[in-house]
Amino acid sequence: MIRLVLLVAQKDLLIERRSRVLLWQVAPFGLMTLVLCGLAVGPNASTQAKLAPGLFYIVMMLVALLVINRTSQLESSRGTATSVQMLGIDPGAVFLGKGLAMFIQLSIVGTALLAGSTVLLHVPLHAGILTLPVLLLATATLSLAGVLYGRIAASSANAGTLLPALALPAFAPVLIAGERAFSSLITAGPLARWVWLLGIALGAYACVGLLLYGALEES
Repeated sequence: MIRLVLLVAQKDLLIERRSRVLLWQVAPFGLMTLVLCGLAVGPNASTQAKLAPGLFYIVMMLVALLVINRTSQLESSRGTATSVQMLGIDPGAVFLGKGLAMFIQLSIVGTALLAGSTVLLHVPLHAGILTLPVLLLATATLSLAGVLYGRIAASSANAGTLLPALALPAFAPVLIAGERAFSSLITAGPLARWVWLLGIALGAYACVGLLLYGALEES
């Protein structure tokens, strides 16, 4: 199982390495959006720091949608899903492998955006460092949810517009918990409840994906 998960993740990462879309398109989009958010908020450093957690996670949602949509398009255009079915690979391993690949990609962009937030939105350095584990937990949740909803949307002829409509409501708990946790680290507020919420969401999407991904591939 673990070997299959790693092979699927390696395949997706190899495609990304060759295309470099993450490096030349997705990451610059995220950073430019972060800059625009900072300009929209205004020059007041305290206001920027106060609003930074929410702005950061909104940008992460948009970046996640780009990565999910691209992954779904690759699956459709290359006929990978059909090939996987013919090879008889465990759908659970495919789900986790694709989730792992997406997690690695989003973690790279998220770390860059977090570093950008400390400079562009005046987030305290200690809060930026301490929120990194929370960001990784939120990113893992986004990745599994993204693989699941990306597969649902891929079966439609209007996948590009259907995906945001399906995924954004599902991302709401991650947005809320991630933003509250980030804010708590800046203001020294309660943190544990939001980390627990992210953990529960991660477990829920993992269970649902393992149970349903095979049926979604066949549909």
